[in-house]
Amino acid sequence: MRSALYVPGSRPELFDKAMSSCADVVLIDLEDSVPPVAKDRARAAVAAWLGAIRAGGPRIWVRVNPGAIGETDLAAVALAGVSAVCLAKTESAAQVHTAGSILREFEPCPGGIRICPILESATAVLAAREIAAVPRVDRLQLGEADLCADIGVDPSPDDRELWAVRSQVVLASAAAGIAPPLGPVRTDFGDLDALRASTMALARMGFRGRACIHPAQVAIVNEVFTPDPAEVEQARALVARFDAAGGVALDDAGRMVDLAVIRRARRLLTNSA
Repeated sequence: MRSALYVPGSRPELFDKAMSSCADVVLIDLEDSVPPVAKDRARAAVAAWLGAIRAGGPRIWVRVNPGAIGETDLAAVALAGVSAVCLAKTESAAQVHTAGSILREFEPCPGGIRICPILESATAVLAAREIAAVPRVDRLQLGEADLCADIGVDPSPDDRELWAVRSQVVLASAAAGIAPPLGPVRTDFGDLDALRASTMALARMGFRGRACIHPAQVAIVNEVFTPDPAEVEQARALVARFDAAGGVALDDAGRMVDLAVIRRARRLLTNSA
């Protein structure tokens, strides 16, 4: 999963358009993009659309509100077309367990809907390891706008002030054995060169996908997170040579190929599947 395109839940005229985009996931939002007075109306519109959606196309995720409103959201959108729900402002494993209990009550296929907690505070980041380990969690996501407000950070153009936080979330995900985290949105959707540079930085840190707020961002995010065909072939050859040798082997340049190298190669092949 390389890209997730956010769509405001209060804009049902955009839902089908998003489904025709090149995004891997269409992420319908019931939280920040929906004004408080429109929450009930948006929830009803999203539930109606989900109930009528046909199979095929991008996966569908729904971001739900925190607290009691979010519990109502979960009950309404736990439908067959939804593959995951994103829990806004998650701060503890207990919140994820609660969401899982609600999903079990309403989802048509037991365990069919995964959970993607969004970490948006210092408390959330420090609890990332416990949150990631909760059953049903698919991957973590960083909500950096709220996080920066919470910890008093004013990021520079290269976001270096957030590197340690991002790495901590990558580590927590790997330790829990879940998918790598989804990278944060970039709100300046007009500067596509900056988007490419920052997305490449996220990829080097261990992220394997990114959330987008505008369709123009999707193609670049997909490109960055799509393995290069030459690298895929090289990885496939390395794995074959390692397996044939029954252990440590040499690559074409005479460099040692050990288990650590093969783990990276197998991960690349998995990401390219």
